[in-house]
Amino acid sequence: MGFEIPGEVITAFTGVPVDDSGEFQSKIRIEKIGHGLINYSFKISGSFGPDLFLQQINKNVFQSPEAVQENYLKIWNFSISKENSLYIPSPRFFNKINSIFLDKNNNYWRAFDFVEKCITISKVGIPDQARLTAIAFARFTSFFEGFDPALLNEVIPHFHDLEFRFKQFKDALINSKNYSRIEKSSSLIAALKQRRYYVSFLDNLIHSGNLLKRVMHHDAKISNILFHAETGAIICPIDLDTMMPGYIFSDLGDLIRSMTAACDESEKDLSKVSVRKEFYNAIVSGYLQIMSSKMSDTEKQNIHFAGLMMFFMQALRFLTDYLNDDVYYQVKYPEQNFDRAINQLTHLKQLENLLEEDYQFKI
Repeated sequence: MGFEIPGEVITAFTGVPVDDSGEFQSKIRIEKIGHGLINYSFKISGSFGPDLFLQQINKNVFQSPEAVQENYLKIWNFSISKENSLYIPSPRFFNKINSIFLDKNNNYWRAFDFVEKCITISKVGIPDQARLTAIAFARFTSFFEGFDPALLNEVIPHFHDLEFRFKQFKDALINSKNYSRIEKSSSLIAALKQRRYYVSFLDNLIHSGNLLKRVMHHDAKISNILFHAETGAIICPIDLDTMMPGYIFSDLGDLIRSMTAACDESEKDLSKVSVRKEFYNAIVSGYLQIMSSKMSDTEKQNIHFAGLMMFFMQALRFLTDYLNDDVYYQVKYPEQNFDRAINQLTHLKQLENLLEEDYQFKI
């Protein structure tokens, strides 16, 4: 399997004990789920009862796993308290009260009800899929309108904080000793510096008091939606670990960045890079279908800032990591973060043109 789950973990969540030989006293079936890029995930089956979804929380990404699980329990409890509930898989408890288990290796584990007959989609195929995905994430935020987002822990500080990301970029320019990378990036650096006004624009909106803090997913993309395998209906958003208080630009911007692009962020052939207008229109219209009546006038007037913010932020993050010698993002070759940054800047320029021409929106 390539990854061993300590027996104590499975015993905690299933109640099936391990005998003296180290074997479980009744048959347990373990199936790896996904590719384990952040958290290790498994389907656990056996005679103990309904299948469960078991997951180890990545401490390198989430430095306070207890805070991550606390957020989940808060939104789950809120969801089951409402008559028209949003489906969120129920956590599994051990000792009747605990839902997170610390094993002998100081790794954190949790389990949920396993959702049967479901699939995920890695890449959006048609505009209507993009529209339905946008509706699903808009419904998620809308559902928690009566929940105080301040109750949620900030599990990744400054995650979508544009001012913070621009400061990291400036610090990298000052502190980097990789002068060849700085020289190679000179035109890219200049292009990002020229867009410093995006940071001021968002800062002014925040300080106006007209942007509302909401429950945001912070990783809104089609691969984080469960679809019914037979009907194709949306079951629920998943991967709620990055759920935190935030502004509406975060999820809508993520949806635009992840689904309007004709190719992914690692594409080096810039002739293939494009922002697809029909997907953009589908995403924005789908999101507004649910959220429009709940948004402030300022949010509505500046809704098109969302995609600009996320493309700009991601270009900053890739270039910052390149100047810092690739300490955050995994790379397959030395210049990959540089290529990713150019890719995102190219998408940003295309979106700027699209918004100016079709929506008369320009900052």
